[in-house]
Amino acid sequence: MRSIRFVTAAFTAAALTLPLAATSATAAPPSDHQAAPHSNAKFDRLRWAAPEGFYVGTAVAGGGHHLEQDYPDPFTSDRKYRKILGQQFNSVSPENQMKWEFLHPERDRYDFEAADAIVEFAQRHKQVVRGHTLLWHSQNPEWLEEGDFSKEELRAILHDHITTVVGRYAGKIQQWDVANEIFDEQGNLRTEENIWIRELGPGIIADAFRWAHQADPKAKLFFNDYGVEDVNAKSDAYHELTRELLAQGVPVHGFSAQAHLSMRYGFPSSLEENLRRFDELGLETAITELDVRMDLPESGKPTRAQLEQQADWYQRTLSACLAVADCNSFTIWGFTDKYSWVPVFFEGEGSATVMTEDFVRKPAFHALRSTLKEAKTEQWKEKWKRGWRH
Repeated sequence: MRSIRFVTAAFTAAALTLPLAATSATAAPPSDHQAAPHSNAKFDRLRWAAPEGFYVGTAVAGGGHHLEQDYPDPFTSDRKYRKILGQQFNSVSPENQMKWEFLHPERDRYDFEAADAIVEFAQRHKQVVRGHTLLWHSQNPEWLEEGDFSKEELRAILHDHITTVVGRYAGKIQQWDVANEIFDEQGNLRTEENIWIRELGPGIIADAFRWAHQADPKAKLFFNDYGVEDVNAKSDAYHELTRELLAQGVPVHGFSAQAHLSMRYGFPSSLEENLRRFDELGLETAITELDVRMDLPESGKPTRAQLEQQADWYQRTLSACLAVADCNSFTIWGFTDKYSWVPVFFEGEGSATVMTEDFVRKPAFHALRSTLKEAKTEQWKEKWKRGWRH
């Protein structure tokens, strides 16, 4: 638990001026070996700017693509990408490599090569890992979705998968997205789309948490979804289900909002309130997949006003998390537009991450760093005050 419960982190127009200059065509991206003027080199990196006990992370390996789509893999082929990944973040989330279709391509065969590489990279760079995901309606292999299995067989398949995967990484995964996107926008369980809920009933959700906990008692187990940033029907459904499961003694430890935001819609104004009500249930909370997409002009380049608004939304999302005591994990869904999933799935929208395709830092990057530094400073002040009193 952090020693501060809130951070003001007002982000002014003046603070945006210098970062915007770096987005010009002639400006070179700031070097990760060279600090900004009057700053400490460590604090030029997000992971070192963060308060103690707070994890700032990114999705790893890029694309967000299904296997049948063209799949960029910067993790194995782009040295600059890997360098920035190791320097800037103290948490990583495999973007695809722990999803069923990648990890479990045949009923009796697992493929851990790509996932192992990410976990080993994280260990070398002193990063924690978020596991993503164990029970989901999407990106399942054909053998599973099209197979003719009895209920007993399906239950055994899921049990084996969770036990095998979570057990393999026991002690190496900080948080697991156990149940992912199980409700629709109206707050109803996805009983048709989700093979597990459809065939085995809603009780399988509790079983998935129990099995994951048995396989790794130290890992924190989360619900994870999009569209749950605000207090709404969908997040209400998670709140009610979580209360029920906790009353039954099911090991649910956290609730996370993905936060895939679009400028076509408003900012989720009740984000902090929503995270706080889950915190009050005794859960940890997290932001797990933040990006802020926009409709790009014909030039394909965002305007200054769009970059300012994007920076503001990144900052407001981070500040909402920092304001809640046990919101200790904050993950952006990729850090460079070069490998973002957004243009593939949202036609006409893009520029959703904190760096350009050439790894030039956008105002959003600087907004995150400034907010983290302010939170760290407040944390130091609180520690000093407590030490002075005693």
